[in-house]
Amino acid sequence: MTPELITNQFSINGTVATIKPFGNGLINTTYKVRTSESDAPNYLLQIVNHHIFKNVSELTRNIERVTSHIRGKLEEQEAHDIDRRVLTPVKTNDGKGFFKDEEDNYWRMFLFIEEAHSYDQLASVKQAEAGGRAFGQFQKLVSDLPGEPLYPVIPGFHDTEMRIKNFKERVKENPVGRLEDVQQDVDFLLERSDEYKKIIQMGREGKIPQRIVHQDTKFNNVLLDENDDVLCVIDLDTVMPGYVCYDIGDAIRNGANTGKEDDPNLDNVGINMELFEGFMKGFLQETNGILTREEKETLAFGAKLLTYEQAVRFMDDFLDGDKYYKTESVEHNLIRARAQIKLLKSMEEKFDRMEEIVSRYI
Repeated sequence: MTPELITNQFSINGTVATIKPFGNGLINTTYKVRTSESDAPNYLLQIVNHHIFKNVSELTRNIERVTSHIRGKLEEQEAHDIDRRVLTPVKTNDGKGFFKDEEDNYWRMFLFIEEAHSYDQLASVKQAEAGGRAFGQFQKLVSDLPGEPLYPVIPGFHDTEMRIKNFKERVKENPVGRLEDVQQDVDFLLERSDEYKKIIQMGREGKIPQRIVHQDTKFNNVLLDENDDVLCVIDLDTVMPGYVCYDIGDAIRNGANTGKEDDPNLDNVGINMELFEGFMKGFLQETNGILTREEKETLAFGAKLLTYEQAVRFMDDFLDGDKYYKTESVEHNLIRARAQIKLLKSMEEKFDRMEEIVSRYI
C-alpha cells in the first residue's frame, strides 16, 4: 500500500497536502505528512523494520508506556510546549498503535515536532553538554516508570559476554579464511575479553541496577530548538532494560571520536576529551540524585566497553564474510574494526583522566 492510503488508516486532523520521504534513517523508512490547514499538525509516518524489531506489538507498547509516562511527568512539572518535549504516537482509526498492511509492513505515526533540528556529530563543547543533558533528562524522566520491565526488543543487544563468545567461535572456525591477515587485531581484542565482561557480571551480582536506557545515544537522536536548547530525545525503538553506562558509552564512541567510525586514516582517530567532559558534565548534572555510586563509577568504563564491543562486532562480521553490516568494499568491516581499536587504545591511554572527569561532577 502507498503512504497516501496508509495515512487514511490513522486518526489525524486536517487534510493531507503532501507526503514526502524524510530523514536518512538506516533502519526504518520515514515520511513527513504535511497538512493543508494552518491549525492542523503535521505528522511523521514510518515503516517499522520488522526484520530487526521482530515483535512490533511489544515495541509499540514500550514506546507508548515511555512517552505516556514522560508526558505525565512534564505535565506535573507544568512544562511548556509539551508536544515538542516528547514524542506523541498517533493511533489508527480503530485505536491501535500501528497498522499492518497486506504486504506485512508495519506502519506507525507520530506528531511532527515543529521548528526542531538535530546534528549528526558533536562539534562543540556546548553541543556535547546539550547531548549529555538530553540523555540525562531522559534517564531522569523514565527512572520511575511503574509496572513490569520494558520488553527487550533486541535480546542481548549489549550482552558483551555473548558477543565475545560468538567472536571466539568465529575465530576458531575462520569460515572464509581471513584470520591470518588480522591475527594481531584479533589477539588485541581477545587479550581484553575478561575485562569487558565486567558490566554484565556486576549486573548479575546485583552490584548495579538494570534501568530503562535508550541504547542508541547518537547526537542526531536529540532534537534541539532554534537556540540549540534541548527539546527531547527521539528514536525510542531500542529503549529497553540495560545498564546506564551503555548510553554513556555509545554517546562517547559516536560523538567524541576525532575521526570517523570507518576512518581509513587511523591518525585521525582518538577521543576528544573536551567533548567527553562536556557530555559527562551535562549528563551528571541532570542525573544528580538518581544514579548509585557504583553506577557512576562505571560511566567512564562504558565508553571503553561500547568501543570494544563494536570493534568485536565489526571484526566478527569481517571474519564471517560480511553477513551482517552493509559494506562498501571487501575490507570495510576491517577498516571499521581497526578504527574502533584505535579509538579504544586512545581511551585506554587517557582512562585515568576520564575517570577523574567523572569524579569531578559526581
